[in-house]
Amino acid sequence: MIALIDYKAGNLTSVKKALAAIGADVFVPNAPGDLAGAAGIIVPGVGHFGATRALDQPWIDAIRARVRDGRPLFGICLGMQWLFEGSEEAPDLPGLGLLSGRCYRLPTVRLKPDTTEDDGEVSPKPDTTEDDGEVSPKPDTTEDRTVPPKPGTTEDTSSGSVRLQADRDHGGVRLQPDRVVKIPHVGWNSLAIRRQGGLLDGVPTGAQVYFTHSYVAPDTADTSASTDHGDTFAAVVQRGHIGGVQFHPEKSGDVGLRILRNFVELAR
Repeated sequence: MIALIDYKAGNLTSVKKALAAIGADVFVPNAPGDLAGAAGIIVPGVGHFGATRALDQPWIDAIRARVRDGRPLFGICLGMQWLFEGSEEAPDLPGLGLLSGRCYRLPTVRLKPDTTEDDGEVSPKPDTTEDDGEVSPKPDTTEDRTVPPKPGTTEDTSSGSVRLQADRDHGGVRLQPDRVVKIPHVGWNSLAIRRQGGLLDGVPTGAQVYFTHSYVAPDTADTSASTDHGDTFAAVVQRGHIGGVQFHPEKSGDVGLRILRNFVELAR
């Protein structure tokens, strides 16, 4: 049976319904010791990273024990972020630490490589407008190409404050502002598949899935599929029998059900 952990961080009922739809046997453990008989573990979740504080040391020890036994572990949205070392959203709260890196907030300004030259060095393009002598990004006049929500869904249209994140590590490439993006990232977006098989068996590149989040996991060697929204981030991660998705498979139609089915197959 698949253990679906309830730590009061939302989306438990919808995940249970999705798992029932694919014929999976699911139970909600009442205590860490209940995980001993689990064939696989799912950690769902929405909201603030601080909610994972409820997954205290007894839960951590029990989950790690099952992982050491070779049982698959699957995180959904906040649950996937918890698999990493931590998050900027709650800097003092460690994650499970099974995957390397820290989660961060999506930038509200899309950045692109600066290809201009200045004495042989890459430098940002200057803005022709003036504001107290400081360079500021030009107003966004491009069309918002974010994939719109499917019928019956809503999208948060708040853009948040403009924050330049050119100081984030991009392999030494200097970046410049491109256009403002909306945060939270709410709605349908596509997957760029990097590794087929595993959780993504039978999922084509470009498949649409449903996101609702502001923080993301870093794009690392464990990324099986990425998505772009202000930055390229890990949408699906997998390292052996440890994996997760940033989106909500229970809200992502046939694609989401296929990914859940793939996880259940890993747990057999």
